[in-house]
Amino acid sequence: MTINPGAAEFPHRQIATQLRERIRRGDWQPGERLPSIPAMAEMFGVAKQTVQRTVDQLRVEGILITKPGSGTYVRGTRRRLNRLSRGRYGAHRGYHADLAARYRQTLVSVRREPAPPEVADAFGVRDGTEMLARRHLVKTDDATVEIGASWFRVTDVSGTSLERAEAFGRPLYQEAEEVLGKRYASATDTITARQPSRDEAEVLQIRPDTPVLHLLHVAFDETRKPIEVAQATWPGPMTTLTEEYKIPAAMPQTPDTDPGLALA
Repeated sequence: MTINPGAAEFPHRQIATQLRERIRRGDWQPGERLPSIPAMAEMFGVAKQTVQRTVDQLRVEGILITKPGSGTYVRGTRRRLNRLSRGRYGAHRGYHADLAARYRQTLVSVRREPAPPEVADAFGVRDGTEMLARRHLVKTDDATVEIGASWFRVTDVSGTSLERAEAFGRPLYQEAEEVLGKRYASATDTITARQPSRDEAEVLQIRPDTPVLHLLHVAFDETRKPIEVAQATWPGPMTTLTEEYKIPAAMPQTPDTDPGLALA
């Protein structure tokens, strides 16, 4: 592994390119520890600070993870979100078996909390209105890949099983439909990119300057009244969003059809 001192590309970026290629080739497997920074500096014939800049860059990209006192490792977690939140309802209104096999969801807390602004807006109430929050983490073998919360109106869930700090052995929305007597009829997903909070960065094991993807999922009943507002936060570089859909067949042209207008 070498760098070209005369190239326009900065040395740390040249090194990053080579490390990416080696990881992609499988020279280093997910979870495998890389050589130490001094060792890589010697391999490339550069200063340790240059290698540190490389490691910092690849950490932001989500390719590497640094464990204090242990070393730098290839990060093996890359979550593919297929169909955004539709996956939570599944082909038959239930979890997909492959998701359950790959990810472990852990209930963290169930308590009444003041609603943050985006949740309050979704429910059409004032910021800070007390609501029930069910918070969870989603993990794989090597990392936390999602920080999530589901919010409900206190008046809707008071005295129901949704207030209990326990998992239900089935999708949350199925429990909510049964105890609330309402059906989830439609939903909206809003995805934004932002910087993580300090707590989010620590839980997701990412640098504070690594962007995260944040989902606001609002589920409505048949009267378009919100039943549940769910939040999910994922490490941006380790998450891909994939939407699969059918493309409509071309409409048959009629004499009155103007192809130019159709393409406008």
